[in-house]
Amino acid sequence: MKISSAVAKRLSDILRQRNMSFYRLEKITLIPHNTMKTLMRESNKGVNLKTVMQISRGLNMSLKDFFDDPIFESDDLEIE
Repeated sequence: MKISSAVAKRLSDILRQRNMSFYRLEKITLIPHNTMKTLMRESNKGVNLKTVMQISRGLNMSLKDFFDDPIFESDDLEIE
């Protein structure tokens, strides 16, 4: 799995747990819709740390908490 796919999956899981839409997250974080859409696509080639930080802050969680998930512990995680 690519790191960008892992971030997208983690974000989807968090939003589902919090019963929050991507639209609401976009409004909270002021991340443009196209940026969020690109982040969530499987064809995304990379993940910008700045964007992940904005998302984490918008979700009131630390980066440590965002990345504290087994999906990021896999030895097979590909860095694009």
